Amino acid sequence: MSSVPALLSIDQGTTGTTALVVAQDGRVLARAYSEFSQHFPNPGWVEHDALEIWEVTKEVSLKALAEAGDEAQVEGVGITNQRETVVLWDRESLEPVHRAIVWQDRRTASICRELKDRGLEAEVRKRTGLLLDPYFSGTKLTWLFRNRPELRARAEAGEVAMGTVDSWLIARLTHGAVHATDHTNASRTLLYNLSSQSWDPELLDILEVPKEVLPEVRRSSGVFGHTHGGELGLEVPVAGVAGDQQSALFGQGCWAEGLAKNTYGTGSFLLLHTGDSRVESHSGLLTTMACDEVGGPAYALEGSVFIAGAAIQWLRDGLGILDSAQDSEDFARTLSSNEGVYFVPAFVGLGAPHWDPHARGTLVGLTRGSTGAHLARAALEAMAYSTSDVIHAMERDSGVATRELRVDGGAAMNDWLMEFQAGVLGVPVRRPALVETTALGAAGLAGLSTGVWRDATEFMGALGDASVFAPSMSGEERGSLLAGWKRALDTAKAWSNWEPQDVGSGASE
Repeated sequence: MSSVPALLSIDQGTTGTTALVVAQDGRVLARAYSEFSQHFPNPGWVEHDALEIWEVTKEVSLKALAEAGDEAQVEGVGITNQRETVVLWDRESLEPVHRAIVWQDRRTASICRELKDRGLEAEVRKRTGLLLDPYFSGTKLTWLFRNRPELRARAEAGEVAMGTVDSWLIARLTHGAVHATDHTNASRTLLYNLSSQSWDPELLDILEVPKEVLPEVRRSSGVFGHTHGGELGLEVPVAGVAGDQQSALFGQGCWAEGLAKNTYGTGSFLLLHTGDSRVESHSGLLTTMACDEVGGPAYALEGSVFIAGAAIQWLRDGLGILDSAQDSEDFARTLSSNEGVYFVPAFVGLGAPHWDPHARGTLVGLTRGSTGAHLARAALEAMAYSTSDVIHAMERDSGVATRELRVDGGAAMNDWLMEFQAGVLGVPVRRPALVETTALGAAGLAGLSTGVWRDATEFMGALGDASVFAPSMSGEERGSLLAGWKRALDTAKAWSNWEPQDVGSGASE
């Protein structure tokens, strides 16, 4: 059997790493996946062991390469990654100097408040398109350098490197030869100026980050460096890099103005491509960098819902209601309606378009007859309602009506959820033949720069046909469901804002 040109695509996510070997004709020749540990040292804190991330990434990459065998002539590596998670490592030894602080981590809420109180949020938003929220990388670095002053000294001396997870993997794959990131990941740090498309000296000063620690910023499609033969057993270019949501946007064929996608993962992430126009949001959305059809810089609006699939994981692992995530669809189909039960899974606050870091998870409408099926359905419905909130905000900001939503991620395989999503939005939902578009996007970016595909259109043509879910819900039902969701949201917000009142001595008559 003759080998075919192929790419190794590494999708380094929040709870695990996937490696795909993607052939020129669009076939996935091999797939490997492994989870890694989550660390919660304090309430609201979330950390990863960066060395474990690397070891798991190497393990699944080698496994996928072995499975593909001689059928694949690997031409390059694409990397896509959880974005705002911060890693610091020793440049010489390539050993982490602190656990990675994960995008879900909320420890920097007080730093964000401090910066807001100094009146800096408007200027930060003008330069970065982002909000002052613990979600983003910059304040994580502020916290690290304030609490570990010896790391600041080493960073200023050029001994320590900082990066999002893509930079960390590039450093390990190239044996430390390359310290770089791409424009999509850089745009999530609170340190990158969207207009100049470079690190911003004033932002570095505001967030107390020494410039010596930062990676070089490059375009998403292009050669970053070459893998060291001792790591993966092959020496090929690392040729495509993008943050997970921008990679999925590219993998969905959304590289032109007006196209939108949603990825249902641990969180839920919607992006609307706005071409070379930077659209300012007035609805709590973010302006961020994306990729054009050749992997160069472009702009997008983004709305991030912090908890989506993680709510299903909680029902499975935390409460034991589900044996597997797939059971949620069967549970949802046993009910003809939600019977007034709503679940707001604000475990780490609310993201776009609400941005309430203090909101907490809330279940409302429970009765004695409520069952695990009601909770499973409510968790799925919450994904659809949250998506609708963001889509409507995008429409307000951009002035463009949504005609279709392209979807991917693990929960996109849930047909009940896709049917409900189409109904709540009132527009068709399109699911590609392969929902792993995050990894496919990274493969596409790498394939363009290595010549595996002549252009982005040829890449998309190799990926097969999509399934389309048409809306079947009446306008009256849609309005009633969304009104119930709004009441549930208001309850979650009110809980976080409640303060004890003076109720007297408490003595009874």
